Amino acid sequence: MIRLAFRRLLMTPPVIFSIVTLVFFMTQLIPGDQARIAAGRDATIEQVEAMRIKLGLDSPLYIQFGQYLDRLLHGDLGTSVFTYRPVLTDLADVLPSSIELVCLAMIINLAISLPAAMLTAAYRGRRIDRTVRIFVLFGGTVPVFWLGLTLQNLFGARLQMLPIAGQHKSGEIVPRRTGATTVDSLLSGDFSIFLDSLTYVILPALTLSCAFIAVLTRTLRSSMIGVLDSDFVMVARAKGASNLRVLVRHALPNAAIPTLTIVGMQVGWMLGSTILVESIFGRQGIGSYAMTAVLQKDIFAVIAAVLILGIAFTLLNLIVDLLVPIIDPRLRRSHG
Repeated sequence: MIRLAFRRLLMTPPVIFSIVTLVFFMTQLIPGDQARIAAGRDATIEQVEAMRIKLGLDSPLYIQFGQYLDRLLHGDLGTSVFTYRPVLTDLADVLPSSIELVCLAMIINLAISLPAAMLTAAYRGRRIDRTVRIFVLFGGTVPVFWLGLTLQNLFGARLQMLPIAGQHKSGEIVPRRTGATTVDSLLSGDFSIFLDSLTYVILPALTLSCAFIAVLTRTLRSSMIGVLDSDFVMVARAKGASNLRVLVRHALPNAAIPTLTIVGMQVGWMLGSTILVESIFGRQGIGSYAMTAVLQKDIFAVIAAVLILGIAFTLLNLIVDLLVPIIDPRLRRSHG
């Protein structure tokens, strides 16, 4: 396991360097003048040129890239030309909100996918199997923006059950400790604010999770069907085990091992998919921050946001690679 972890860690720096290189040069293709944006709309030509020199944009592109890599190695992600603050500070402010959204979306994903997969695997080929699969597939193919607007209209405008935008009530003060509103309200000991904050994240989390529910349900269903047809399940049934015990005690743990890889990747995909969801529901997170950075040609902010997403995705894959052999002894012996 130590050798496996070491090999995976050695692969991480080249992956991150490739991400930084690719995104840096891709941002140069974004229309607009970064110096003009930083100097302001009413800036004179002289002021724009002075800002260009200040930002180092007067140097050749390869020198700009080398300077950025040098700052990156020293923990400096640059300064945003839009907020005029260190990008690292901006990310520290918005990232907890996105993590909060992704965590609730993953909880919804698992809460729906696990029962749906067990139900369709147990009754495969029957009407309930086809109905659930059609419903799940429909949720996975619906465009995110359409689903978000539909949920806003249904639960917010018509039923008035849930708020449609924001992260907490206007004027409501939540002491900031982690940056995640629900966690901060719990830490402050105000359960009413926690429940109120939770209502603001339900619709965005449900919108974000729908596409992933379809993937996880179908993947887990296929794995469970293979396990249910195996010999040891037949032995368990012969000993008198009930269908529920066979599903929960025997089929699910064995089918979940290959599905764990999908779950780990889905967390990274969710974090990268928050752009549309946060824009639709007016949440301040890394997705909306990255979109604003692209529109403003804020190169350092774009690279930093993509870098954080890339690091998160790489680390999640590393964790999954290490967890799977721990859970499955067969893979442990294989690695040995």
